[in-house]
Amino acid sequence: MTGAHAHHHGHGHGHGHRRVHGGTGGFGRAFAIGIALNVAFVVVEAIAGWRADSLALLSDAGHNLSDVLSLALAWGAAALATRKPSARFTYGLRGTTIMAAFANALLLMIACGAIGLEAIARLRNPAPVASDVVIVVAAIGVVVNGVSAALFASGRHRDLNVRGAFLHLAGDAAVSLGVVAAAIAMRYTGWLWIDPAASLVIVVVIVWTTWSLFRDSLGLSLHGVPAAIRLEEVRAYLASLPGVVEVHDLHVWGMSTTDVALTAHLVIPGGERGDAFLARVCHELDHRFGIAHATLQIEVGDGEPCALAPDHVV
Repeated sequence: MTGAHAHHHGHGHGHGHRRVHGGTGGFGRAFAIGIALNVAFVVVEAIAGWRADSLALLSDAGHNLSDVLSLALAWGAAALATRKPSARFTYGLRGTTIMAAFANALLLMIACGAIGLEAIARLRNPAPVASDVVIVVAAIGVVVNGVSAALFASGRHRDLNVRGAFLHLAGDAAVSLGVVAAAIAMRYTGWLWIDPAASLVIVVVIVWTTWSLFRDSLGLSLHGVPAAIRLEEVRAYLASLPGVVEVHDLHVWGMSTTDVALTAHLVIPGGERGDAFLARVCHELDHRFGIAHATLQIEVGDGEPCALAPDHVV
């Protein structure tokens, strides 16, 4: 059994566009601006919600506060991801980006539960709300969150943490718009139940937009195949390589929210294909599937069957 591997990290191979370099991929400034804007708005919204006795406004302030915490988590994890590998952490600390994405999703789910319980209680005992204050403050929220979300829009398809930030902020903008509409309706109808009902709608919107983030980050934390990659397509590509008669022990997982790794055994009866073959395969794995960290082991198939060949063996 002959072992061979090749790692390509984007240095001079045209792979750089698939990475988020420097941990934040140029979004460090976006994180700083987004956090600053939202901290200021949370203070204003919480005070206004308390004075207006608006649960919808207070729940939106709580949601915005969770966004501030999630942005800080994502930014911190992105900074840790730039740390170089060590003898203890041979992949560096890239995995912290996955932990942050999962923590952010979990934080939002917990916030939704708290808001939902309070909204149900308020539905039973509606209270008067200063709708004019709610309209003005929520309208400001639409602008603040809309601008903040726009800062992350370009990177939402490349990085789960950036996507999480975008979803949080875009969802906030939509929620604030809903609060404006609810306050206007309440002002002209006098129906006090609209405020807690709007809070429940907010909860549904947040859970809906957060579910994919929760599912994907949980999958990555369990070393699952990233959602954008079809494992059978990767297997089919490797099996189609010249001389390959079998592919086994194939594993694909996320080292971070942006970096994908692969290991596989290729059975090639003709023997070692050389560095040029490995380099070409690694390039194609990166180009076709976004897998930039590949380790391939070549087997000639003339000895005992590989103990790792069955798919159920790890």
